[in-house]
Amino acid sequence: MKVVVDMNKCQDHGQCVFAAPDVFSLDDDGRLAYVPDADEALRAEVEEAADVCPLQAIRIEG
Repeated sequence: MKVVVDMNKCQDHGQCVFAAPDVFSLDDDGRLAYVPDADEALRAEVEEAADVCPLQAIRIEG
C-alpha cells in the first residue's frame, strides 16, 4: 500500500499520528514524517488517518 501526503496541504496538525502512529510521526521540528510504503496490515489505521485529516491531505494508492 502506498501512502501519499500532499505536503502543500498538510499543516502538521498531527491527527494522523494519533490514528496511525506506526506510519505517521512528527519530527523534531514538528513537521510530518511518514512511511510511504506502509504494510498492508496497517490499512485500517491509515484509512482512519486519512479520514481525520482536517485538510484531507492523505490518500492511499494501491
